[in-house]
Amino acid sequence: MKEFDHCMLCPRACGVNRNAGHLGYCGSDAGYHIGSVCIHRGEEPPVSGPRGICNVFFTRCNLQCIYCQNYQISRRKGKVENFRYTLEEVIEDIMAILDRGIESVGFVSPTHFTPHVKAIISGLHKKGYTPITVYNSNGYDSTKVLQSFEGLIDVYLPDFKYFNPVISSSFSDADDYPDIVKRSIREMYRQKGSTVVLDHQGIAVTGMIIRHLVLPGQVRDSIDVLRWIAGELSPSVSISLMSQYFPTREVSDHPVLNRKLRPEEYQEVLEAMEDLGFTKGWIQQYESADYYKPDFRDDNPFEG
Repeated sequence: MKEFDHCMLCPRACGVNRNAGHLGYCGSDAGYHIGSVCIHRGEEPPVSGPRGICNVFFTRCNLQCIYCQNYQISRRKGKVENFRYTLEEVIEDIMAILDRGIESVGFVSPTHFTPHVKAIISGLHKKGYTPITVYNSNGYDSTKVLQSFEGLIDVYLPDFKYFNPVISSSFSDADDYPDIVKRSIREMYRQKGSTVVLDHQGIAVTGMIIRHLVLPGQVRDSIDVLRWIAGELSPSVSISLMSQYFPTREVSDHPVLNRKLRPEEYQEVLEAMEDLGFTKGWIQQYESADYYKPDFRDDNPFEG
């Protein structure tokens, strides 16, 4: 895959030759590095559908959030619960899940492996499978790459993590994240608009849902994110406002992130969401932080 000869797939723009085994910021070469291919029932209702979604979790993320809940597979340095697949093995695993009645395939943290995403979709089509495709990213995406996915991706599921570059630099080593995510979400919005189209089972077949995880002590930043979406896109965009943050061992000593989100923090953001006119989307029960603790050492990380 020639894109890996001089990798510019994500905004880090490292330019390394991953085909030659060189590692850029994400710590990934050109192999199929996948932490899990599994059924996941914990996504938003129209994404999971009644039976769940087949999620493909790529490893060694390009963003490196210090609090990442999938840290077992997302870290670019040190030990990672990592599995190397061939394209044929990935497709076989996906087909086995689709044969169980699953309608959708989600690509999680795909930004630094977008050529593989295209190859997997093409391989499935050649086998006669045409699942709903979901691009589930951290939002730190290249607009040019996103443009190349028009017509291939059915549902965009991006994060909009931060509005303040000081916070994005401190928590995710990316002071340009706010500018990048605004451009990438604008491109997704151009492709899909603000309407999520559902089939007769309530499964999303096309559209965009923007996720935002409320972090401890960052209420103002969360409200700024929502205000930008409402003002620059539309309050009719579907929002998934998440309360599931829990402090992993990676941030157990962090002065801000070493605690759970407080109920009053989440409530304040919820009220701002309502005041801004958002009417479509999903919120979480405050207790969700106690349940979202995947273990990628298991065959199904979310059902341990």
